[in-house]
Amino acid sequence: MLAQEIEVAQRLVRTDAYQMSIGEIVTMYNEGDLIIDPEFQRLFRWDIGQKSKLIESLLLGIPLPSIFVFEKEDGKWELVDGLQRVSTILEFMGTLRNPSEGGHYSPSTLEATKYLPSLYNAVWENSDRIVDVSIKEQRPIEKTQQLAIRRSRLGVEILKRPSDDQTKYDLFQRLNAGGTQANAQELRNCIVLMINGAYFRAVKAAADQTTFRSVISVGEEQLEKQRHIELAMRFLVHVKLPYDGRLDVEEFIDEGIVNLATIGDDAGALNLINRTFQLLSDVAGSNALRRFSNGQYVGKVVLAGLEGIAVGVAKNIEAIEALGSAQARSFIKEKIETFWAQPEVPHFTSLGLRGTVRIQRTVPFGENWFRP
Repeated sequence: MLAQEIEVAQRLVRTDAYQMSIGEIVTMYNEGDLIIDPEFQRLFRWDIGQKSKLIESLLLGIPLPSIFVFEKEDGKWELVDGLQRVSTILEFMGTLRNPSEGGHYSPSTLEATKYLPSLYNAVWENSDRIVDVSIKEQRPIEKTQQLAIRRSRLGVEILKRPSDDQTKYDLFQRLNAGGTQANAQELRNCIVLMINGAYFRAVKAAADQTTFRSVISVGEEQLEKQRHIELAMRFLVHVKLPYDGRLDVEEFIDEGIVNLATIGDDAGALNLINRTFQLLSDVAGSNALRRFSNGQYVGKVVLAGLEGIAVGVAKNIEAIEALGSAQARSFIKEKIETFWAQPEVPHFTSLGLRGTVRIQRTVPFGENWFRP
């Protein structure tokens, strides 16, 4: 069984490998043959210290890890892993395109590093496009140093057709999962962007709504970590897709949101989130997913609340809305307040309970509980 699964999976992946100079990679990018998804650039950005250390490594001849690309049907390469490294080099040279404003990003100005303190205010060449350091203070590197960077070699691992798109997304996640720059949700965002940018923007727009953020009650620190988008995606996956308990929960969410983005009903996703969370907000505001005990809402919002209440309401949204506005709100209020007193509910939050077990309890119960 395992041997057969390995054999099938291996057939999905075809790879090749090249050694290329930085100059060749830059030329490919400038000519449009190396594609960097522009929305990735807005999601991930290194600070100047990290950029300076990368240029330092190139100047000192320290090998860089390979980059991974996906060969598209037209033969062009799409960057799957290595965004920060390639973008840093392009930005330093002044050729990194700015997707939101048109033109190019301002060339970067480096800072001193441990081994090369003279990199302070170092630039590829003097430029009035650099706004934070005057031309008089800029210190262009020498032509021989530019050549050293251009001639530096970089391994390029190529995921070739007929490797499928799913393989590309899996590869992207596995390669980036060990890094410190992106958390699990930021990686998930990028994967959805790879598949369907319109779908990602619709989910993000819904998650950014004041009503949604109020009901899920996330703080500023959680917003920075994209927690609201994570909860929006969890909500959609649980509403739309059945869970058999076999996959790890995070893998189920990853696989589920890939499937939903591939289907691509971005208007439907936005509409479902807005309708469900507006109804919850009208009934109980920021308390809608909190535990109700002794006549009051207490504690913080937990996943069991999202899965049991929000998902349960969404799975019955048409029938609930058919009750009429006033009766629908009354029905939801009564169901939310009595939800936590049901004998099944303590088994949703037991200490040490695995997520795989919890979801098989919360989602079906919520679907039944909120059925008019």
